[in-house]
Amino acid sequence: MKVFLDANVVFSAAHQREGRAQSLLLLARAGRCDLMVSAHALEEARRNLTRKSHSFDKRLADLLPMTEVVAEAPAPLVAWALEHGLPLKDAPILAAAVHANADILATGDLRDFGHLFGKSLRGIRILSLAKAIEAVLG
Repeated sequence: MKVFLDANVVFSAAHQREGRAQSLLLLARAGRCDLMVSAHALEEARRNLTRKSHSFDKRLADLLPMTEVVAEAPAPLVAWALEHGLPLKDAPILAAAVHANADILATGDLRDFGHLFGKSLRGIRILSLAKAIEAVLG
């Protein structure tokens, strides 16, 4: 199962030593899922980590080797994502997940993605981190 990580999941994995993001990493290490992220999401996570976190470098470095950095989506796919009520900063995330043929987009962004939680768009299920873990274990 391929799980695309939103920037806030990458942030949580690098910022916190325990929690759901760490549980998802353990599942990936165990071969239960493949993790994916776009350069856009990774850059957003790094920017937020630099501003809000200390000592994240090692945890981020541990995450990166098991995460495939996928290509950004083409503009028409970003435009399609915008049609689903996402702000400009988040449309490239959904578009990249679709472009990479992920099975799940895991996000903790209730404000911007909440209206899409539990829905499937072009074969991608948009799930909270807890639901993504359930799906991987499923």
